[in-house]
Amino acid sequence: MLTQRIVTAVVGIIAAVFIVNYGGWVFAAAALALTLLAWREFTAMLFLREIELSFRLGASGIVLLWGTAWLGNPHETVAVVLLVSFVILAKMVLAHATFTLRDATCTIAGVIYVGLAFAHLVLLRYTDQSLVLATSLGPLSAGAAYLWLAFVGTWSADTFAFFVGRKFGKHKLAPAVSPGKTWEGTFGGVAGSIIGVTAMGAACQFSLGHSAAIGLLVGVVAPFGDLVESSIKRYCGVKDSGRLLPGHGGVLDRFDSVMFAAPAVYYYLQLFSIR
Repeated sequence: MLTQRIVTAVVGIIAAVFIVNYGGWVFAAAALALTLLAWREFTAMLFLREIELSFRLGASGIVLLWGTAWLGNPHETVAVVLLVSFVILAKMVLAHATFTLRDATCTIAGVIYVGLAFAHLVLLRYTDQSLVLATSLGPLSAGAAYLWLAFVGTWSADTFAFFVGRKFGKHKLAPAVSPGKTWEGTFGGVAGSIIGVTAMGAACQFSLGHSAAIGLLVGVVAPFGDLVESSIKRYCGVKDSGRLLPGHGGVLDRFDSVMFAAPAVYYYLQLFSIR
């Protein structure tokens, strides 16, 4: 099991480095594929609670959200969310006998939770995409560097939280949702995120103050994303969201924290210039 997890992690990191740094249609296509896989996992989990989401309408909305992000039109996102919501509610009216209010609202919530969150990975990757940074890691587009802040912060938070929580964890963070998480581990994760993002920021010649602030922000929101997915899984009575990644579960299991970290970094960049 441990070997399987390590092999999957190594392959995943290598693939992530290539896809994120290459950008272009490769990253856009990979992001869309991951989003649709996550949507499939979400609908499958809710089905276990006899909640039948509209997979096709949700997938259509996700594709539209992805398209607005890839084309760099974030202002159209609200229009897409409203359009998809109205269409799903229209289905509820027309097919009220088989598509209930609970089905409709959970479908809309899923499109926002999965589609909108993953769309921000695309928005973040294509921010300042024409700008190439001279970093200690070599030439790197600004968008790729911004996305790496989210990834590095999340991975650092997870790693530090695990080891600190294992060594010093005594006080449970949310025992009803995730019994293994502790306050000590969470604080260790925040510290790890600050260290990881600050180091990444230094390599990219970003402001150290802003890098530390982003690290703090990611360290706070990333574990919240994990807790949100844990709540969904507990509600549905499953251990993992899927089986796509050997030893790691599904797409949602691996990206639940990044789904919250990427929007946090994106909107921080909308407020401040970190270069």
